[in-house]
Amino acid sequence: MNTTNTETVANNGVNVEALIGARAALDEMPAAAQFTWRATCNWVNGVHSRSTVNGFFGLGEEQTRETTFSIDTDHPEVFAAEDNAATPVELVMTGLAGCLTAGVASVAQYRGIQLHSVKATLEGDMDLQGIMGIDADVRNGFDAIRVKFEIDADASEDEIRAVVAQSQKRSAVFDIITNPTNVFVEVA
Repeated sequence: MNTTNTETVANNGVNVEALIGARAALDEMPAAAQFTWRATCNWVNGVHSRSTVNGFFGLGEEQTRETTFSIDTDHPEVFAAEDNAATPVELVMTGLAGCLTAGVASVAQYRGIQLHSVKATLEGDMDLQGIMGIDADVRNGFDAIRVKFEIDADASEDEIRAVVAQSQKRSAVFDIITNPTNVFVEVA
């Protein structure tokens, strides 16, 4: 039996070799894998605020970016606000979408699957009786979040589902949302 082994080369813009190299380096030096991410938030007016991110600690030392990123949050007019930006809960959903989508691109690249388009649509259900103080038994956060992917790729439906499943398994934001995280709040 004569078989030909052809390697599929995908170009989804992900540097898999660098990711594999980073994983190998962190495997040898686990302390370097300890990161501390930072954000600073300043009140603007009403319920409008502006957060900035730049520096973080990782790979055993302080890291800075060339650009400081700015993210505004606000609430819609139906909440007696000015609707200057997305709500904080919408940013949580965009964080989840961005993390899962990045994972899809990375896993597909690693598996040699060429992507043509990836679209994630999210919906989150929330009962506002909790945050409005109407019913103390209603939680303040989401009751459910649904993520629907539409992916066009040179792969079977089963291969695409496996890529999404692996992305979900490795997603930091999925883990943050689905598992309790210790949060400590203090006033200086």
